[in-house]
Amino acid sequence: MIDDTLLQTRLGHVFNNVSLLRQALTHRSHSVLHNERLEFLGDSVLNCVVASLLFEKYNKIDEGDLSRLRANLVKQQSLYEIALRLDLAQFLRLGEGELKSGGFRRPSILADTLEALFGAIYLDAGFNAARDVICGLYMPILDTVDPATLGKDAKTLLQEFLQSKKIALPVYTVAATHGAAHSQEFEVECSIPKLDIQVFGTGGSRRAGEQAAAKMALEAALTVLAKSPASRRKSKPRTTQLKLAGIATVQTDEVVQPANDKATPSAAIVASSSNTSQPKIA
Repeated sequence: MIDDTLLQTRLGHVFNNVSLLRQALTHRSHSVLHNERLEFLGDSVLNCVVASLLFEKYNKIDEGDLSRLRANLVKQQSLYEIALRLDLAQFLRLGEGELKSGGFRRPSILADTLEALFGAIYLDAGFNAARDVICGLYMPILDTVDPATLGKDAKTLLQEFLQSKKIALPVYTVAATHGAAHSQEFEVECSIPKLDIQVFGTGGSRRAGEQAAAKMALEAALTVLAKSPASRRKSKPRTTQLKLAGIATVQTDEVVQPANDKATPSAAIVASSSNTSQPKIA
């Protein structure tokens, strides 16, 4: 039996029509009266409210950056993370097949259900009530994000950082490809000659490899430029040595599988698209 009161308390909204709440929580595998139409409505309400929040909070950001921020905040992963905070999984109404396959953990189902809840609140009490609930869930997020970087990929962040330092843009080169045609792995070199940085990223596509290399190059560049001029003068002029204990490879853009330790080339580091290890500067 669903504890309607608990979820309503977490949302900050008490339903006048509890049947709307239950419909919002119902997956199509459970009943003919499911939540997909409410999801459609809630998606529009969510986009409107988040756009309004961003417009009010960031009055010096242009339309392009506002669109980037909104897209990042309303994407499936963001909704999924909010659903986890609400522990929404325990309230889902799923069919037997979805229950057995772990549907209550599936990001798409949780994200869609959250949007359906927004639609249900809108129908139950109007736009202002839906706005209040969405604001309550999103304001803690907006208080912690950096609007300058949110939603930007590693290549974009690296490019903007180098441009701000008046350093030439990095050069990306496919160094090697491995594996069968249907499951190739790309090893991509990213070099920043002015900083003596040369890194290698690996991924299941050329883009993923470039992103992996860009991420590690940005970390290395930040480390190099953080050194004081005095400390740089004390060291002998030489190519920056970047070392990592092991090489990581990636089959997709999300799943990282560690490989056996290998010796890395001098002045080089090999990383995956999800690697978070910090390079060491010798």
